[in-house]
Amino acid sequence: MNYYPLSYIDLALTASLILINGAISIALRLNMGRTLLLASVRTICQLLLVGLILDWIFSVDRWYLVLAMLSIMTLIAAHTAAARNDRRFPGMWLNTIVSMWASSWLITAFALLVVLHGIGNWYQPQYAIPLMGMVLGNTLNGISVGLATLTGELSMRRENIEADLALGATRYEAALPMIRQSIRLGMMPIINSMMVVGLVSLPGMMTGQLLAGTPPVEAVKYQIMIMFLIASATALGTVAVVSLSFLRLFNRDHQFQFGLLTKKRP
Repeated sequence: MNYYPLSYIDLALTASLILINGAISIALRLNMGRTLLLASVRTICQLLLVGLILDWIFSVDRWYLVLAMLSIMTLIAAHTAAARNDRRFPGMWLNTIVSMWASSWLITAFALLVVLHGIGNWYQPQYAIPLMGMVLGNTLNGISVGLATLTGELSMRRENIEADLALGATRYEAALPMIRQSIRLGMMPIINSMMVVGLVSLPGMMTGQLLAGTPPVEAVKYQIMIMFLIASATALGTVAVVSLSFLRLFNRDHQFQFGLLTKKRP
């Protein structure tokens, strides 16, 4: 089987479907016209730019270019994850970068060096960049949800936390319910996806391989691998960012440094 190459006319036809969103916005007075237009333009420009860059990287096939691409992707993902949080505290950006970098790179390295050991070069862009992209995209969501939940729960339960600390609880004992809740919610999206994958939806990588003519069973094998890579990276990233944030907001004297939390400016 061969894949069907899309022409720019085909893309224009699919892009015209965004008019449905625009019509809904106008009919219900949602005032989302400019946002939809900006999102559509950014989608086209960003993906075309990435396509050109990847085409060049694939043709050159040098390890340092692949590492540079992966580093840029990681930094953007970490910035996006932190930017979604409504509350700020000193060191939050560093915590997010470290958590994103450590979890995603560790899991992707395992996939390239252990699972896909027969591909030749570990930096083969055909494998390294797509794998990292899928791991980063899902780890981003876990880290973002975990961080937002932790800061939100700590803010709402300040009085309870300080009362526990005053009664002799350690910082870990006082914050443990919030830590558990943050990690649980951070991991929940990927768990939900794993529960219904193949039944409700066909994931992007599997769909792409099927469209490209890959035998269904082989596409399923790759998708199974990806799901477990994503689940592991999400768990590691969420635990890391919650743990590092906890250490930032509670000092060694078992004091809750609530004053460090500030609300993001609108």
